Amino acid sequence: MKERKRSAWLWYLLAFLLVLADQGVKLWVRTHMALGESRPLIPHFIELYHTANTGGAFSVLNQHTWLLAAVSAGVTLLLALALWRGWFTTGPFSRLCVALVLAGAAGNLVDRVAWGQVTDMFNFTFMTFGVFNVADICVVGGVIGYAAYTVLAQFRGERHESDPDRPQ
Repeated sequence: MKERKRSAWLWYLLAFLLVLADQGVKLWVRTHMALGESRPLIPHFIELYHTANTGGAFSVLNQHTWLLAAVSAGVTLLLALALWRGWFTTGPFSRLCVALVLAGAAGNLVDRVAWGQVTDMFNFTFMTFGVFNVADICVVGGVIGYAAYTVLAQFRGERHESDPDRPQ
């Protein structure tokens, strides 16, 4: 129990550093690019395109920033508590995934509270897709990683270590 809580601080530190990276990229874009301006990042693949989003992913719930901020705050608190208590996690990889989603939720929460919108900047140039940011990458990577981890654990017959009611 003590070891798990001690290691939780390492995952909090990782999440904090990812939020700093997210906010650093967003600050750079807001201060060096006009809204709507684009610059190639990797030609013919991805560009920096400064846009602001008052909604969620793909502008869902557009103009409902405070509702999304409240949801983000709840998710952030739940994930921070999950890391501390060991909920949903059975090992380092699942904790990494939870820390990634925590960082993403917190990074976009900072924007919603501070600016009333989320700054997005990464845009694929070879296909039509939503413009996204570092926090979004963390959320998607964490969710996909956790889902894959869970599916693989089920195939291997592993049980969640914090569920005493499940047979071993």
